[in-house]
Amino acid sequence: MTAKIDDWLLEILACPKSKGPLRLDEEAGELVCDESGLAYPIRDGIPVLLVDEARAVE
Repeated sequence: MTAKIDDWLLEILACPKSKGPLRLDEEAGELVCDESGLAYPIRDGIPVLLVDEARAVE
């Protein structure tokens, strides 16, 4: 699953938990916050920035 997010959108999005920056993991189709250790799914091209929907990353 490959996900795409426009660069301008990625620059303004932030992790809802830590307020830190997000990076795109195209292979996994997720936005990852290294500060909080959470990965947020991208569904149908739309980032789902809900802490309840995020998964913990190692």
